[in-house]
Amino acid sequence: MKHCCHRFPILSQEMELSADPKKKKSSILIVGVTGRLGFELANASLEASHPTYCLVRSTSFSDPEKSRKLQILIDSGAIILEGSLHDEGSLIEAIKQVKVVICAVNSKQVLDQKPLISAITKAGCIERFIPSEFGLDPDKTHISDMDQGFYSRKAEIRRLVEAQAIPYTFISCNFFMSYLLPSLVQPGLKAPPRDKITIFGNGNVKGVFMKETDVAKFTISTMEDPRTLNKVLYLRPQGNMYSMNELAEIWEGKIGKKLEKIYVMEENLLKKIKETPYPDNMEMVFIYAAFVKGFQTCFQVEECGGVEGSMLYPNLKYTTISQYLDTLI
Repeated sequence: MKHCCHRFPILSQEMELSADPKKKKSSILIVGVTGRLGFELANASLEASHPTYCLVRSTSFSDPEKSRKLQILIDSGAIILEGSLHDEGSLIEAIKQVKVVICAVNSKQVLDQKPLISAITKAGCIERFIPSEFGLDPDKTHISDMDQGFYSRKAEIRRLVEAQAIPYTFISCNFFMSYLLPSLVQPGLKAPPRDKITIFGNGNVKGVFMKETDVAKFTISTMEDPRTLNKVLYLRPQGNMYSMNELAEIWEGKIGKKLEKIYVMEENLLKKIKETPYPDNMEMVFIYAAFVKGFQTCFQVEECGGVEGSMLYPNLKYTTISQYLDTLI
């Protein structure tokens, strides 16, 4: 299904384009700030001088780690609002105080965004909504039912946002560097291999990794940018897009040693995925999607109507895969 890019008034975009660049920064409500990405989004929002509101459950303050994060955000100027995705009154009250809503709940809570979307519709004041995606594009990731609905749930939220005519930006950042890359894409390992490496597929399909702090910076950069309104923002910078063969070569250069390469072709990987019970097989499912089927990089961003972050914001610095691997030597 095509994105409904013309469902919103063109006039508002023209007004944004001609607006004073010194205008007041958009106020932002972030849901899920005690999570890893949500916390980085809140930090990036505050650093960019956006009035930043954080919706948190009252129980968050009794959790030491969550409480610590909240105190850091409060000290940096964030405004904490108590509420939850299952309390419509608190949602609408919070939403009415801002222009932008960003949701960063974890993948298991993706469908819990439905009440949030309903509240955004009722509040009627939101100029941009960024739902919790932050991974592979669910409209381009077709792996039947082996992902237990992981991507179909995200696609369902997209369709709901479009159906409610809510202005949006979808963020497709592919993999976080904290996932799979610490082991050099070796399921079950916690550090990169030093002797032999398993390569999935032919090893030539490129995948993408982004550091959470960088994903947050790119996301916040879209706030007043009309070029990203009702678009998918893809993060595929050249320094973060490598095949498994290339990752192995980079790592070999860093440790000064050749690795024995064991190739697991598509048929054998699929067999292993089917033999391994859920959720233990999900790492292999994600590897299959990215490094065998190429769902992160098998399409041209511009041709599908999306925009690429490092092209839009060339001055925004980010951590490259090579730089990240330096920390693992």
